Amino acid sequence: MRFRLLASFALGAALVATPAFAQEKEKETVKPYKVDRVVSSSTIPYLIDADESHDPENVLVLYLSNGGRVAIRLMPAWAPHHVERIKTLARQGFYDGLIFHRVIDGFMAQTGDPTGTGQGGSKLPDLDAEFNDVPHGRGTVSMARTDEPNTANSQFFIVFYPRSALDRKYTNFGRVISGMDAVDRVVRGEPPAHPTKIVQASILADHKPAPVAGAEAPAPGAITADMLNHSATH
Repeated sequence: MRFRLLASFALGAALVATPAFAQEKEKETVKPYKVDRVVSSSTIPYLIDADESHDPENVLVLYLSNGGRVAIRLMPAWAPHHVERIKTLARQGFYDGLIFHRVIDGFMAQTGDPTGTGQGGSKLPDLDAEFNDVPHGRGTVSMARTDEPNTANSQFFIVFYPRSALDRKYTNFGRVISGMDAVDRVVRGEPPAHPTKIVQASILADHKPAPVAGAEAPAPGAITADMLNHSATH
């Protein structure tokens, strides 16, 4: 089975990604990444604003074992087939119970492998790449793959800090619009000794009840401009 890890950018490197480049001191200026920021694009629009974020059909909700709830705005305009894959797997319950198996401090948190090793995926066929010019900023959600471009399947990662080295090399399909503080609390490691799990993944439009006592299931109106502003500061 092929690895589904973030591939190394070094020519001739092993299939399993080395975290060395990710652990080097970030040379770029790290600034809070506003989810409603408009960045000039010559090919696709990628404004995320409060109105778009109210579309419940394209909001992925993750309840994590650390007690957090994460809302991710899926963007079909960026990567329609990848968004459809994430929605299909979430509705199948595929992500429920899966761990964050590769979490590198200052870089990203990766999940979506049923084996928990970084080598697994779903039974669905791999996807053709949908690389785009949306930058990998804080809160970006993008697909993991091997060193071959058309190998994304079910694994995805959430970026902690801006990583321009990933731009146009991995399929960016969405962004965290609330709950980035919960992502920040995901346990680090490759794999972590006591990994954080996705307790439940669902699409907001399905109104799936919260999986834990005391937690409130989000309603379409729960994704608000206030949440957008909150996520931009974490």
